[in-house]
Amino acid sequence: MTTPSFPAGTVLGYPRIGADRELKRAVESHWRGDTTVDELEATAADLRATTRARLVELGLGRDDSSVPESFSYYDQVLDAAVTVGAVPARFADLVDADGHLDLDGYFTLARGDAERAPLEMTKWFDTNYHYLVPEIGPSTAFRLAGDRLVREVEEARAAGYRTRPVVVGPVTLLALAKADGDAPEGFVPLDRLADLVPVYRELLARLAAAGAEWVQLDEPALVSESLDVDAATVRAAAASAYASLGSDRPLAILVAAPYGDLGEALPVLLDAPVDGVALDLVKGSVPTGVTTDKVLVGGVVDGHNVWRGDLAAALEALESLRAVSPVVSAGTSTNLFHVPHDVEVERQLDARLRSWLAFADQKVGQVAVLARGLTAGREAVLDELTRASSALADRLAAPGVRDGAVRARAAALTPADYVRGDEEARVAEQEAALSLPALPTTTIGSFPQTGDIRVARARHARGEIDDDAYRGFLQDEIRRVVALQEEIGLDVLVHGEPERNDMVQYFAENLDGFAVTQHGWVQSYGSRATRPSILWGDVSRPAPITVRWSTFTQSLTTKPVKGMLTGPVTILAWSFVRDDQPLGETADQVALALRDEIADLEAAGIPIVQVDEPALRELLPLKVADQAAYLDWSVGSFRLATAGVAARTQIHTHLCYSEFGVVIEAIDALDADVTSIEAARSRMEVVAEVRDGGFSRGVGPGVYDIHSPRVPSVDEVSELLRTALDALPVRQLWVNPDCGLKTRGYAETVAALENLVSATRAARERVAAVPAGV
Repeated sequence: MTTPSFPAGTVLGYPRIGADRELKRAVESHWRGDTTVDELEATAADLRATTRARLVELGLGRDDSSVPESFSYYDQVLDAAVTVGAVPARFADLVDADGHLDLDGYFTLARGDAERAPLEMTKWFDTNYHYLVPEIGPSTAFRLAGDRLVREVEEARAAGYRTRPVVVGPVTLLALAKADGDAPEGFVPLDRLADLVPVYRELLARLAAAGAEWVQLDEPALVSESLDVDAATVRAAAASAYASLGSDRPLAILVAAPYGDLGEALPVLLDAPVDGVALDLVKGSVPTGVTTDKVLVGGVVDGHNVWRGDLAAALEALESLRAVSPVVSAGTSTNLFHVPHDVEVERQLDARLRSWLAFADQKVGQVAVLARGLTAGREAVLDELTRASSALADRLAAPGVRDGAVRARAAALTPADYVRGDEEARVAEQEAALSLPALPTTTIGSFPQTGDIRVARARHARGEIDDDAYRGFLQDEIRRVVALQEEIGLDVLVHGEPERNDMVQYFAENLDGFAVTQHGWVQSYGSRATRPSILWGDVSRPAPITVRWSTFTQSLTTKPVKGMLTGPVTILAWSFVRDDQPLGETADQVALALRDEIADLEAAGIPIVQVDEPALRELLPLKVADQAAYLDWSVGSFRLATAGVAARTQIHTHLCYSEFGVVIEAIDALDADVTSIEAARSRMEVVAEVRDGGFSRGVGPGVYDIHSPRVPSVDEVSELLRTALDALPVRQLWVNPDCGLKTRGYAETVAALENLVSATRAARERVAAVPAGV
């Protein structure tokens, strides 16, 4: 085929939840039964139309394939799996005779139902986005079972747009999948590549017939060395897949490889019969020693952070890329769904800070400027380059970016500041102080954030109720949560966190060096969105943050109460962090602020402090060579935060939704007394890794999947506990949900916790009945 022209600028994707979270509201309304499927689909079509128009308004072309068609109702990996018919057998009744799954069936795979567990969920490469893990086995019947993307291309053509459909590529889809329950030992989903590629060929033909000239196949697996399959196998799979897909292709293929440098995979793609490659030049570099006539999209605009950046340097990188290919396009490093929509609506932010930032719309504008610089020359965009450089210089020189006192304290740290006392002594003192039963039960921290809580918080923010009234409301809520936990029979209690809008934002609002947005929503998974805070300067704690809530809670009960903090790595991972110094330096600043908070909690008589690090695995670099340095500073920052406590104070941590095998040694090195870990969706897969890793301290593998509305039965929880007890000694085990309960309703929460406690009591009886030494 003759390769069609490619635009001088494009983006790899755009936020899909809507500037005002329209998709979230529409989807959740449908789940509640308030709206029909047709009404949901109409809202989604309106949102897609708004997105196309906005991208053209910001400078992309209407008819040149620069606008990506990257919408999803829930998750792009689920979209690809459903499109190729990869539906697990337990959902087979939802599939019609032609292999199609309707929208409600699609949501059932994501969320489960009363009888079926949903697909497992984990982190998408080194981001805070969660994807659904496909389940594929030797008998999975691949076929073109979904035409949603085709219909969206047709929808765009009917509206006068020629868009570029975006879909997860076949290699990444299989590399991220897990073997289904019927797969024999040794089977890996990538073994099915030859069966899957013909379905992709059929999909490409359908997209071409619908009017697409280019398709974008996302293959981030090619930049990672941290998958279950080794990098060499992934490269070989890509060579095979694209040799077939590129042969007699009906439309041009752009292979996108975000989140890192392609390294040895770049020659594979340059040798393949594809028409373009999108390079991440934020985390990667301009390649040397190779040339090609393929389109190279230089991802010089950071799609994963919100800083305005150095446009002059970005244009220079694009110009240098012309030594590799004569056809260069300006682009984003990743899909822009990792950043909020528009910084201009954040009028409450300091104007100076706002001038340093670029959200999705501003990044599209930057791509348009760079595209014009490529086509018309640097002089044509000199004003825009100069303004960006001035903003960067202003940011680096602004007050608060560097705080002498913060830096002096960090510089004075010694190795002793990172070390706790002897583990055996800690265990003895904590057992004496806490007097807990075998298999202690607890929750991870938050309880449901009801409508009443959100209304009260909003009224307080607007000044409609004063501080005293709001404090009284929160104390009443804490009383109710404590009474509920005691009634259910939990052993270690929490205050439920009604005062917190978000586990990171709450701390950002109380630490120097942070700013928070009002509208900066970013999709976390499905219909869930977060508002990452902006860490712009040196970090310190001007005053205690959580102590009054924890001490009030402890005054209501004789049972031990956990103080609840978010750890330094997670605060960084779930914020947009300054990029002018190493992450490890920033992490230590946050750790010192938390160390002060923990000292105050301990002094106030709080016997347990939980420092959550659900993002520990998330930030692990995709390249093996970079991982040791990351684990050194990330583990170090946690230990710096927690090492100042006495032996009797029990330190907990929590990790969720990640593959833990590669970081199990780092988790052990955190030196927490108890570690709770997501395990319910994976059916306790993690306990074998914990056992084989020689983990000796307390561990709480989750028995209740809180990311699904399902209430696990007593039998389900009992089965999970049996699996855990088969792998680990009873002295190590705690019983808890997978994660916090903020997103759940009270009816399901109470029922699930009651079942958790009932199953635990039965397990205690079974354990007590076993003779000593057996």
